[in-house]
This record gives sequence, structure tokens and C-alpha cells, in this order.
Amino acid sequence: MSDHAAPPALPFVDEHRLLVPAPPDVVWRALTAHVRTPEPALLHAVLATRPRRAAGTGLEPGAAVPGFAVAEVEPERRVRLTGRHRFSVYALTFTLDPAPGGTVVGARTEAAFPGPHGRIYRLLVMTSGAHRAAVGRILRDVRRRAVPSSG
Repeated sequence: MSDHAAPPALPFVDEHRLLVPAPPDVVWRALTAHVRTPEPALLHAVLATRPRRAAGTGLEPGAAVPGFAVAEVEPERRVRLTGRHRFSVYALTFTLDPAPGGTVVGARTEAAFPGPHGRIYRLLVMTSGAHRAAVGRILRDVRRRAVPSSG
């Protein structure tokens, strides 16, 4: 799979949702800012994430940050990020749904964990709560960026 190719259909892992008290256009800008914020390079080096380098300037087709490529996008509504590393092939889809009081941001994870190392990785990351915590941090960061007084 190339860095920007969509992975095949992947098994559902989980989905998290959070109400952000802001309109979709503001939340979209906050999500874009979050995605463009660099993560620790060591993590990407250890996992050998792909894509390896950033490309593009936002949530647009063909753009990428280490570990994720923009595979599909409907501005202010939906973006599907895809990637892979040593132990997994994955997709993270964000949805923005207008709702009373703001925008509900959803984060849906799909992933395959091939081979024995993938199974061990899944066990460690999923059962420890690390994945749930990481996605929760993403959603809270998007809320904080969209509504700075929300903490």
C-alpha cells in the first residue's frame, strides 16, 4: 500500500463522540490545527509509521502528517485518515454533525493487527485503555481549540 492509498476494508475498533459548543466551520478549523500539530518523532520512528513525512497544508486530499494520510474529505463534515505501522493498518474517521448546542465530533477507529506481533500490540494498546485515552485527548484538544475557554 502506498502512503496515500486507502487501506482495504478494516474491522471496526471503536467510536467516540464529544459535543463541542461551536459551529462546524470553527470545529473543522480546530480539527485541522490539531492534525497539523507535530507528535513526538520518536513514536513514529519506533513504530515505523507511514506516511513518514508531512505533505500538504491541511485536511485536503493527498495531505499527510506522519502516520496519517488524508484518504477522503468532505470539508466541515468528514475526514478519513489512513496509515500503517509495524503492527497495524488503520483508519481514523472524524465526523462533524451539527447538533443543538454546537457540533458533535465523532472519531471512529478501524484497524487490522496482522500477525502475532499485531495481536500482542492490539492487546497492549486496547486493553490498557491507551487508545481510548489517546482518542479522548484528541477530541478534548479539538474542543479546546474551538472554544478556548472550555479548558
